[in-house]
Amino acid sequence: MDATFGTGMGAVRSIASEVASALARAERACAARGVRLTANRRDVLALLLAERGRPVPAYTLLDRLRASHPGAVPPTVYRALDFLMAQGLVHKIELLNAYVGCADGAFHDHHPAQFLICRGCGGVTEVEDDGVAAALDLAARECGFTPAHATVEIEGTCGTCASARP
Repeated sequence: MDATFGTGMGAVRSIASEVASALARAERACAARGVRLTANRRDVLALLLAERGRPVPAYTLLDRLRASHPGAVPPTVYRALDFLMAQGLVHKIELLNAYVGCADGAFHDHHPAQFLICRGCGGVTEVEDDGVAAALDLAARECGFTPAHATVEIEGTCGTCASARP
């Protein structure tokens, strides 16, 4: 069984347990900041966390949300995503126009992140390399530019897809 995505009931329980744990951390983080993780926001976050690093477009989230919230409309999802991004709970992958749950689960304010996007399977790996962030910051400042936030998205092939090639 693949440790990341697995199959069978054991893997489903494991994913559900991980999502429940991450949602509890998100609840605590929001409470500590004095903001509410409403039921709708929680449901959108749960959908993203269940994907375990697979990016999900907003309209796909909307379709999935409608299973439990039949009246959900696009603003419902976009408002939830805006809140979740502001709280550091999810990231938007601009290249794919899709969203992923924050990999480290720390739920912090915007942090320098790099995303490795596999062209083969569509998986996204979040990397937090302070050296890359520092190099980008230095390069920007040497050009007289003051960066506010930087996200790097790199397309390529993940190890699993690369090893599957003949």
